[in-house]
Order: sequence, then C-alpha cells, then structure tokens
Amino acid sequence: MKYFLILFVFSSTICTAQDYVQQVRTFRNNYIAEHLIEEHSPIKYKQVKNLRFYPINEQYKVQAKVIRLDDKKGITMLTHSGKKKSYFKYAKLVFTLNNQEQFLYLYQSKQLMQNEEYRDYLFLPFTDDTNYKETFGGGRYIDFIHSDIKNNTLMLDFNKCYNPYCAYAGGFNCPIPPKENNLKVKIKAGEKLPANINQEH
Repeated sequence: MKYFLILFVFSSTICTAQDYVQQVRTFRNNYIAEHLIEEHSPIKYKQVKNLRFYPINEQYKVQAKVIRLDDKKGITMLTHSGKKKSYFKYAKLVFTLNNQEQFLYLYQSKQLMQNEEYRDYLFLPFTDDTNYKETFGGGRYIDFIHSDIKNNTLMLDFNKCYNPYCAYAGGFNCPIPPKENNLKVKIKAGEKLPANINQEH
C-alpha cells in the first residue's frame, strides 16, 4: 500500500486552521482516489458514496512523545483472515487527549523491513470506544515513516485514520489491533463505518 506511505507524510509547515481543514480534505480526496485505482481495493466507484468521515476536528491532532523501544523478540498480530503477521514494537507514543494521558504502540513489520521500498514504514493500529457503534469494530489504522519522527516527537492526527480493507469485504489479511492499543476514549475523528454496513459485537 505504497500510497498510504505517501499520504501520511506530515508537513512541518505551520498552517492556519483553514489551511489545516483544506489539508485534511485533500488527504481524504486522495485517499478515495487511490482506492479507486488500487487493483486490490474493495472500494469501487459505486461504493464511494458509502464512505463516511467525522467532521474535521483539530482537537484530534496531537503531539506525541516517542519513546523508542529495543524490541528484538517482536509480537504476532492476528488478522481477520486468520493469518498471522509479525511485527516489532518500534516505539511507545505518549500523548494527551481530552485532558487525559494516553499511549499507543507503534509497530514495524518484520516482512516489510526486508523490502527496500517499505523498510521505513511504521504502523499504528488502534481501537477505541466508537468501535461497533460509529466505526469499524476491527479498529482503524494510521501510517507513518521514520522521518515523521522529529526530536523524539510525532504529530498524531486521528483525522487521517482510515479503515482496513476488511471494513468493506472479507478475504483480506488485515491486522487486528493488539489489546494494548485499545484507547478507552472515543476517537470521533477520521473514517467512520461505511454507510451500507451493519455490524454486531
């Protein structure tokens, strides 16, 4: 998913609130456009109308402290297809949201580390209290690359979180976010559950 790596490189330029809203709108338009040209995407032209997003809210753009981890053992993530994928814990992200300290783990795929094109790819899967109600029960994702981390900080923008393919169709190897990445708050930002899909616990 090369296009996600490109789309999630955050600009370091200071921008106004209006500029920021336009930036996220552009990101979402590109996200949809890339789905439509991606051969394996489950989203086709007739399904675009079912994509839904929360209103853009800069409250969900937060600066996270990056605590680098020296994980040599790694972890296994289950996927919705039953296949297992191996990751290293790259860092712990500590941030404040709704006046509460939160944390998430950032991962690096063991498989992609062997690929020159994707070796800088970092993966942030998470769940939160909107799942099964307003968002996909299997969690949502945010992607980064190493250079997004500056001076041990990372701009974490939940307005740019997206659904895995498994929110739209079966048969994909979408990683299920580990329990350690379950936020006990509502992340009312980013992509919502598609309009034509109902889900149960």
